[in-house]
Amino acid sequence: MNLYINETNIEVRYVETDKMGIVHHSNYYAWFEVGRGAFIKGADMTYRDMENYGVMLPVLESGCKYIEGAKYEDELIIQTWIEEMNGAKLVFNYNVIRKEDSKIIAKGSTKHAFVNSDFRIINIKKKMPELWNKLEKLYVK
Repeated sequence: MNLYINETNIEVRYVETDKMGIVHHSNYYAWFEVGRGAFIKGADMTYRDMENYGVMLPVLESGCKYIEGAKYEDELIIQTWIEEMNGAKLVFNYNVIRKEDSKIIAKGSTKHAFVNSDFRIINIKKKMPELWNKLEKLYVK
């Protein structure tokens, strides 16, 4: 399998940590969003481009398994890839890797629906084949 995986680098900021000096769990979801945006840029478009076409990707489900806490100034790699895709939905998976020792410290996923500006689910494969083709190039089954 020839899987496209986008890698985005992040350095943990002090504001992202809690009183214990560990990254607060809510920040991982923001990092997943950064990874998704970078992944979509790999398809030669941006979220804004998709919205200009009248397509949005609201999150339907999200999850994260925390293996080890990240700390202030840790350099992290957010790996992002498409786990599943059909005309109506898209599932991204993520690995959060500490650069120093290449350890996966968290794993996550988000499920999205393709919707129009009225928030009605659409089949992007049929309604917007040009967008579908761009994403499909990055999704290898």
